[in-house]
Amino acid sequence: MRTLLLSLLFATALTAGTYGQSVTISGTITDADTGEPLLSANIYNAETLKGTTSNVYGFYSLTQPGGSVPFTVSFTGYKTFRTELNLSKDTTLNVELQPVIELEEVVVSAQSPLQNIKSSEMSTIHLSPSKTEMVPALLGETDIIKTLQLMPGTQAGTEGTSGFYVRGGSPDQNLILLDGVPVYNVNHLFGFMSVFNSDAIRNVTLTKGGFPARYGGRLSSVLDIRMKEGNNKEFKGEASIGLISSKLTLEGPIVKDKTSFMVSGRRSYIDILSYPIQMKVNSESDDENYWLGYFLQDFNAKVNHIFNDKHRIYLSLYTGKDKFFMNDKYEYKEEDVWDQGYETFTYKNKDKAGLQWGNTTGALRWNYIINNRLFANFTGTVSNYKFSIFEDYEEEQISNQTNEKERSDFYYEYYSQIKDYSIKADFDFFPSPAHHIRFGAQNTLHYFSPGVTVNQESYLNSEAVTDTTYGNKNLESNEFLLYAEDDITVNDILKFNIGLHYSAFNVQGQTYQSLEPRLSARVMLTDRMSVKASYSQMQQYLHLLANSSMGLPTDLWVPATKKIKPQDSWQGALGLSYSPHPDYEISLEGYYKKMNGLIDYKEGASFFELNQGNWEDLVTSGTGKSYGVELLTQKHGGTLSGWVGYTLSWANRQFEDISFGKEFPFKYDARHNLSVVSTIRFSEKTDMGVTWVYRTGYPLTIEDESYRSVFGFFREDNTQHYYSDYAEIDHFENRNNYRMPDYHRLDVGVNFHKKKKRVDRTWSFGLYNAYGRNNPFMIYRDQEWDETKQQEVTRLKQLSIFNIIPYVRWSIKF
Repeated sequence: MRTLLLSLLFATALTAGTYGQSVTISGTITDADTGEPLLSANIYNAETLKGTTSNVYGFYSLTQPGGSVPFTVSFTGYKTFRTELNLSKDTTLNVELQPVIELEEVVVSAQSPLQNIKSSEMSTIHLSPSKTEMVPALLGETDIIKTLQLMPGTQAGTEGTSGFYVRGGSPDQNLILLDGVPVYNVNHLFGFMSVFNSDAIRNVTLTKGGFPARYGGRLSSVLDIRMKEGNNKEFKGEASIGLISSKLTLEGPIVKDKTSFMVSGRRSYIDILSYPIQMKVNSESDDENYWLGYFLQDFNAKVNHIFNDKHRIYLSLYTGKDKFFMNDKYEYKEEDVWDQGYETFTYKNKDKAGLQWGNTTGALRWNYIINNRLFANFTGTVSNYKFSIFEDYEEEQISNQTNEKERSDFYYEYYSQIKDYSIKADFDFFPSPAHHIRFGAQNTLHYFSPGVTVNQESYLNSEAVTDTTYGNKNLESNEFLLYAEDDITVNDILKFNIGLHYSAFNVQGQTYQSLEPRLSARVMLTDRMSVKASYSQMQQYLHLLANSSMGLPTDLWVPATKKIKPQDSWQGALGLSYSPHPDYEISLEGYYKKMNGLIDYKEGASFFELNQGNWEDLVTSGTGKSYGVELLTQKHGGTLSGWVGYTLSWANRQFEDISFGKEFPFKYDARHNLSVVSTIRFSEKTDMGVTWVYRTGYPLTIEDESYRSVFGFFREDNTQHYYSDYAEIDHFENRNNYRMPDYHRLDVGVNFHKKKKRVDRTWSFGLYNAYGRNNPFMIYRDQEWDETKQQEVTRLKQLSIFNIIPYVRWSIKF
């Protein structure tokens, strides 16, 4: 690592020396209306066309020869800023860009097509989350992850769910960061919604390959989500009411141009709306009070303060929870009889049970502009994810003769939890227009509770109380990383991003280490066409024990241990990018990825055995590989806009203890995946979104044959009739040996806007699965009587859960 850093600095010094007497212009680029920093805004010398882009906090640094220099600052959706400076010394220039009239079409990329083509990054999607409202969604709930599922290389899991699978990888191989903090479970409503409230989000970047050295710890992707900083100019707000949930976002200055805030909340109301109905039913019973419900809630908050041009501090918080619960109150009377007489008792019972899961994350960040070429960002973070199943039961026994009371209590909880505490330092160094160097370090403490059962019980006021905790042992680990990378512009044709990522993971006295090279290259063939290539190695020290296909919270996080090794992978990609017109962009990429150290449950093992405290004995390790081709065509402007994405891919797994060691397709291996997304702007008041998706069916396991194992013969008394007991034994040669039917769906949505002086109102109406396709949610076996054969036969049946689903949503911005 030190050798690489020294070589980068040496190359930088050589390049910087060619500029002779040079000066540096630096500063921040922000939105003039909100004060939000603009990521990847362009600033360049209008004569030489040499320039740079702003980082995620809006900071830029550009070294130029002295004298009179014309500068241009541009960003998609904003008016271009031009100025001419007479540079005789280092200069600070903070630029506020004015937004143009807000574009009504979906903007997939926050960068212009030419900027994407000229960049050294590849396999990367930049998403403007405020534009996802144009894409029709299940039940009208706009969702960033649902939009990402429509991009090539990413795909959905089970019908309607918000999980995503990138280039043949598993959900645990996606590093999902909210303001730089890992989020370990992104599912609401049992996977049908994600935890990310688009109203609270500023920008989203998904990296599928060609990973920069600053990212690590996962094999398949990095989803970097940044929350809004808060408007430091004026008070703003937005709210919406949908079929499932409502949300409200407020932001504004605490001290104008200095301190701002942003708060956003979302809650569902299924439990509240159903409560009166359930109470009406309960009123017909004298002794019962039963309430069954479910809710989800999110809360995002952020405060940031500008001390001066060099120092800025941010505090961000997210907390979210899902809870499925049952509350039951009832009473009854019972009579006990014995030799001396009898006594009657009244029993009052309270029973609470449920399933709940949620995330809490927090980040404290300090931006420090050390000098006009060096930018520092120091961050402290905490992340906590917990899933639990619980029951809390109490019974009060009251004697109707003596009025004496005795109480019995029972409490049960099974939970799994992962907590992280992290500190990180990141630096951006701009020695010359030819180099953008990033380097930094991070240390994370992980605390795992991979499956703990708690039993507490007392009976009739007894002093003997049962209090037992058992299950898998808690585990602690420490993860450290160090990285350095340089974005090098050799000339107008050739550009590189070269870096090295080092990580170490200490657990149970065992230390795993990894040195991971990263390389991306771009070659300009013409002014509008480039060829890109990348290679990256990754190591992952965390595993997810996945028991279902729906992303349920029973999927448990566990670390690499002495017995279970880390995951690792390498990936290579080659691509072509072309922009025939400023509004059009075409990209074609091929990739190959090899993975080692994957884990899965052994044949017959499952989540339900984890409370025995032996999760390491329930899993087996294996390998995986995936490869494919991705095509993305985009139109960014005009009345009709959108994109078409197509993926041709293969994804396979192989485990020694599964399918007799034979290779089998991954459960989300889909050969063909096609998405067509279009938005039509009829006028300033009316627009429409249409989405059509198609993919080949996912694999599933069905027995090749089934036979009966007889384990006993019995004869009915005084007869000659014999009976036998038997068990059905299923046999299959290979896992995932069949495929579901192909999947396709059309979604349509229409938005009606009305703008008043200070309020913009929108009504949204739409149809999910507009032509009523019965897509498979699951395939199962069923016994039926066959009249022709005059016997019971086994047939496969399909369960579909979503047919035509209408939605309506009302929203305002003020």
